[in-house]
Amino acid sequence: MKLDSITQIIELLCAAAACGSVGYYGVCLWGAVSFLRERGKAGKGDYPIQLPPVSILKPLKGSDPEMYESFRSHCQQDYPEFEIVFGVSETDDPAIAEVERLRREFPSLPIRLVICEKRLGTNTKVSNLAQMVEFAQNELLVVNDSDIRVQHDYLRHVVPGLSEPRVGMVTCLYRGVAVSTLGSRLEALGISSDFSAGVLAARQLQGIRFGLGSTVAFRRTDLQAIGGFDSLADYLADDYELGRRIADLERTVNLSDTVVQTFLPAYSLRAFMQHQIRWARTIRDVRPAGYAGLGITFGLIWAALTVVLSHGAWRAWGLLAAVAFMRAAMALVVGRYVLGDAQVVRYLWLVPVRDLLAMGVWIASFAGHRVSWRGQWFTLKRGKLVRSPS
Repeated sequence: MKLDSITQIIELLCAAAACGSVGYYGVCLWGAVSFLRERGKAGKGDYPIQLPPVSILKPLKGSDPEMYESFRSHCQQDYPEFEIVFGVSETDDPAIAEVERLRREFPSLPIRLVICEKRLGTNTKVSNLAQMVEFAQNELLVVNDSDIRVQHDYLRHVVPGLSEPRVGMVTCLYRGVAVSTLGSRLEALGISSDFSAGVLAARQLQGIRFGLGSTVAFRRTDLQAIGGFDSLADYLADDYELGRRIADLERTVNLSDTVVQTFLPAYSLRAFMQHQIRWARTIRDVRPAGYAGLGITFGLIWAALTVVLSHGAWRAWGLLAAVAFMRAAMALVVGRYVLGDAQVVRYLWLVPVRDLLAMGVWIASFAGHRVSWRGQWFTLKRGKLVRSPS
């Protein structure tokens, strides 16, 4: 086969992938508009009169940016009855001082600190949760990561979603608050312009069967039915696995209309790439078929390659313009209007850079199963973490 023929075939494949990306961006926009419409209707309703007591579980390890203010936001809930259970695995963890400070500021609020001495699996967070839940007093449980900050009506938005017996879990979208480093900005941009869009697309097409670490709310009885936190103690994507197992109980997983915040570290570009590789390999490991399909989402790259391979043909430039328009529209609608992320407009010019790096991460993720997490190396096997030599 001649070189020109091979080039033409590759050009056609790139153009087809770019066209597929336009379709994907359209589905994301459809999902975003549906979410906004439903949120608008929900905002006009009244909160339920009966609001059941809730236990908030927050596993901790070390310090996070803006951590104390994030803790405070949970204590300032406009909600009749709730408690907060914190958990650490080491007695010298610096987060303990912040919890004690919180107790002094909110002496009337039930705040517990659990020292989780057992190591039940490779995932320390889940190991801690398995021990923390024994101290929780209520049937309804809300778990979120230590770096999450919430609005004062957070529980009033999340908890009523569990009032229907068929609903097994409520989870939340989130936006990242970046600091000045390029890695931090790229992380926040990825959350607002890509990751959340994918969640909305999945919700629109087939419903959600996973949880997000920003919030998972569920019943204690359903947790017990899937084997408790102990059964998840070796999984890296514990929130995903928790949601999947609850969905397997013939329960639905709903997306709350509230959006929470996560304050991102000052990632260097290398740390950002390591973080992306870890999660890419995690997603590939738990959803191999769906993960392979992510290649269709890199529309700007496919369209740019089409321009190069066609030697700048007008039709290729037209395709690139259409892809760029849809990509920007998706980023703005999801980031600015769904998530309320004001930063997404300022950093919109970084989207091509972020997408190019994301495509590189996607390709590199197929090269192995090793991931770096909390300073240690592991091998992923069907979603589980297995220790490996550094």
